[in-house]
This record gives sequence, C-alpha cells and structure tokens, in this order.
Amino acid sequence: MAVHITGESAADQLLSDDAFALLTGMLLDQQVTMETAFAGPEKIRARVGSIAPAAIADYDPEAFVEVFKERPSVHRFPGSMAGRVQALAAAVRDDWGGEASAIWTQGNPSGAEVLARLRALPGFGEQKAKIFLALLGKQCGLEAPGWREAAGHYGDEGSFVSVADIVDPGSLAKVRASKQAAKAAARAAKG
Repeated sequence: MAVHITGESAADQLLSDDAFALLTGMLLDQQVTMETAFAGPEKIRARVGSIAPAAIADYDPEAFVEVFKERPSVHRFPGSMAGRVQALAAAVRDDWGGEASAIWTQGNPSGAEVLARLRALPGFGEQKAKIFLALLGKQCGLEAPGWREAAGHYGDEGSFVSVADIVDPGSLAKVRASKQAAKAAARAAKG
C-alpha cells in the first residue's frame, strides 16, 4: 500500500507503513486541512521518537501537549487533540495488543464489524469511522465483505468526497471542491 495524502514523502511513507499512524491521521482530520491532519503522525514520530501506541499512550500528557504545540504544530487544538491521540493509543495498546491493523484484520471481520470496531475507538464517530473504512478499502487492500456498503457513500467508486479518494494532487483538488460544495449547500440550506 502506498498512501499519497500529505504531499510530504516522509509523512506519506509513515502513513503507508504504519497502521497506527494512518489511524492517528484520521483522528486528527477535523478543523484542519487533510494534509495537515495526516502529516501529524510524522511530526509526532519525529518529536517523540516513536509512533508506537504504547509509547504514545505512556508519554507524559503535559509533555505530549508540548509536542503538539511545537512549530509547525501538529493540530490547531493541541490540548484536546493530544489527549485524543493518547486515548486512541491506549485503546490500541490495551484492546488490540498494540497492533492497529488488528482492528480491521483480527478474525476476518465483515465490513460492518470493522465499522463497529472503528466506531468504538476514542474520537471516532459514525462519519469518521465510515471514511476510514472507505480509506482502508479503497487504498489499503481491505477485503472485508460488505465494506463498501458499510462505508456508505464514502465507499462509492469515483465519488471524490473524502480522504479515502485522494491518490494524487488531482484527486485532492476534486475532494476539496466536493467538500466546498457540500459546505456551501449546507450554508444555503440554513438560509
């Protein structure tokens, strides 16, 4: 698997090689650009020396917030997002033996089961879980039966509605345009 989300080779390589980094990038994907969110795990790895769930979960919480604040910042909300990343790391460490990919591989789960496992993670609501499921299916080779259906419209081929559809600068531009159109439609609906 080769993920191309951030435009930064080291960050994209880490996302491609490390399931917890990819999961962390998805967690960080709110109220910042997709590129910033998914570049976050590489910033954390470079500053902490590891992106392993146990290392992140056990890191001093106050020092971890400082890791997030260092320029360029990991996220625009360093305190809350550092805490969420540590909670996610603890869940992966404690519930999945430290192996994030077990969430979508252990026991050969169906797409619906993977979605339920993702929704159970700290910081993962319905939409974030569906987008990540689509990312796993579209770019990471997930073959869980029914993953497209479980991912909803994020699983549709050629939809360009989420990070799951970004494979190059052209697809990034399409996803960005789709998101802007959806925001404009939501604003118009509010009147």
